[in-house]
Amino acid sequence: MKYKITGIIVCIAVLLVSFYAPRITGESNTRYHQHIEAEEKAPCNHGEDVFCTHLPLVMIDTFGKEIPGKAVTNEQGETVYTTADDGSDEITAQIKIADNPTENNHLDSDPALASDICIHVRGNSSRAFDKSGYAVRLITADGENNPQSVMGMDAHHEWALHGPFIDKTLIRNYMWYNIAGEIMDYAPNVRFCEVVLNGEYQGVYVMTEIITAGEDGARLNLSVDKKDNTFSGYLLRLDRGSNSDIKNISTFSSYSLRTKQIINIEYPGVSNLTPSIVESIRQDFSKFEKALYSYDFDNEDYGYKEYIDAESFADYFIINEFTCNYDAGWLSTYIYKDIDGKYRMCIWDFNSACDNYQESMILPNHFEMQNCLWYFMLMKDEDFTDLIIRRYRELRETYLSEEYLYNYIDDCITYLGDSVERNFDKWGYTFSPEYDPLTPADRNPRSYGEAVEQMKEFIKTRGEWMDENIESLRQYSENSKIKKFDEAAN
Repeated sequence: MKYKITGIIVCIAVLLVSFYAPRITGESNTRYHQHIEAEEKAPCNHGEDVFCTHLPLVMIDTFGKEIPGKAVTNEQGETVYTTADDGSDEITAQIKIADNPTENNHLDSDPALASDICIHVRGNSSRAFDKSGYAVRLITADGENNPQSVMGMDAHHEWALHGPFIDKTLIRNYMWYNIAGEIMDYAPNVRFCEVVLNGEYQGVYVMTEIITAGEDGARLNLSVDKKDNTFSGYLLRLDRGSNSDIKNISTFSSYSLRTKQIINIEYPGVSNLTPSIVESIRQDFSKFEKALYSYDFDNEDYGYKEYIDAESFADYFIINEFTCNYDAGWLSTYIYKDIDGKYRMCIWDFNSACDNYQESMILPNHFEMQNCLWYFMLMKDEDFTDLIIRRYRELRETYLSEEYLYNYIDDCITYLGDSVERNFDKWGYTFSPEYDPLTPADRNPRSYGEAVEQMKEFIKTRGEWMDENIESLRQYSENSKIKKFDEAAN
């Protein structure tokens, strides 16, 4: 009898796990989803002339100075970036953040955070948008870094204020960062907020963690000791390179002309880099790339498997492939080596994902990531391809299921509430035919509801196509004569 009872209990447990899978997949997730977990706030009884929001309210005062970094066209027709009056690429300003957990926030609310900051316009193509995004560095009165917790996120001095502009849903980065954070070891934490700059309302923003390391294991668990020329892990970025030459490294990929992009060191930062540390990182990373591009790349003892967390690379592939986020693997691509010695990937920038690229429509009926740096070789290994297929099937039952994603979108919109209307009171002209950044023109939504439906339709179409075609990835692992010769030689 006791065995029957035990069996019944086990069955019930299995059913509960299946039902709540999206909440508990993987290790005990502590990802904070603001739109789900933030307390509901009672409406205020003041007049409509008082600015009032349930979202955290970011107030920035530049004391009349223009924030540099905006993309403009000079007399020669070249794109250049504005600078401050003294020629620098950032200015000092002040920030106040009202973030009352139980009451709405107002312009005269007591701030949860007040600090001096250095600020500049951030991004690449987005620097030309009317609604700017900003890089914010919290500083003390004497200019030193001032790590602070922001909206409940771990204390750090570096933050990004992402201003959704071309993303008319306002939620792409917030949504995919949070979902990736449930699936992968780390993805930047994010919070919706509204921004007022020099007294003028700017709309809905997403306060975002910059990918880097911080004190007490904040963000990525990396550390460096410049005095002893030692480091525990590091972060690299594949993109256009850094303005600081010491951060740009020539790895095996660039030496062998496998990429035209530049790999630079993101962490440690310039102030903690020495020529010795730079050379150690360059050689260390090149060991991985040499193993990956060798004839013995899939060897269990001295191939790539000794260097990477394969599941992290597979998840990165799946998330970016599912959303057709095809800057990934070429630009804004982050790879880090944690203290356990394994390389992992970190997602970034979904502003153009889900068919939101300006230049052309991204058809949802093909695969692209297998052509990217590192993945070009990884996909030649049957084990890695099998892992991608297996992980995709698992995720389609949880975080990538149509039901989960649709509910996530709807719940985000419900949480944003009347902030959506306020945002498009400011930026509503972007729905008019006079402003059509996406090509061809019929891809541009004419209302917020249409923008949301477009993304939902993409998710549905993309998911159905990948369900039917995910097995076709095996073609990139087919045996070749060289591969068979190599196996025979071993």
